Amino acid sequence: MDTRKILNYALQREHEGKRFFEENARRLSSAAAVGAFKRLAAEEQLHIEFIEKQIELLAGGKPFSAEAPAGLEGEGFFAARAESEMIEQTVDEAMVADLPVLRMAYLIERDFAEFYETSAAKATGEAQRVLKMLSAWERGHEALFKQLHDKAFEEYAQMPWGG
Repeated sequence: MDTRKILNYALQREHEGKRFFEENARRLSSAAAVGAFKRLAAEEQLHIEFIEKQIELLAGGKPFSAEAPAGLEGEGFFAARAESEMIEQTVDEAMVADLPVLRMAYLIERDFAEFYETSAAKATGEAQRVLKMLSAWERGHEALFKQLHDKAFEEYAQMPWGG
């Protein structure tokens, strides 16, 4: 397994994810979704910096560092905070228009988590710990966007025809 290739690929995907969340935060109509997308874009930047640090360590012949950067403490940190601050907001009709974007956000995060899990299964030592950490962060994001999507979809399903 070429850890350098995995990290470079992960770095590209994290940049793409960050761009997706930044661009869609400007397009969404639901305050809860906009807030989640803005926060996730900021957290994706922390993922980028974390991965860049791992690449730098690898290039220098140093061991990986599985120490979580400030702002990414613990599994599901983002999701737990976002849930407590945003999910309590009422899902309104405006969020119905956001359903496809929320679904795409969920799928992006799920794909990231699966990529990191698959890579971690092939890695050993600190590289495996780093990849598992990244996977756990992405699973937290995945759960948040699934919950946002499902709440909006449930409201949509209860609307009279025509919205």
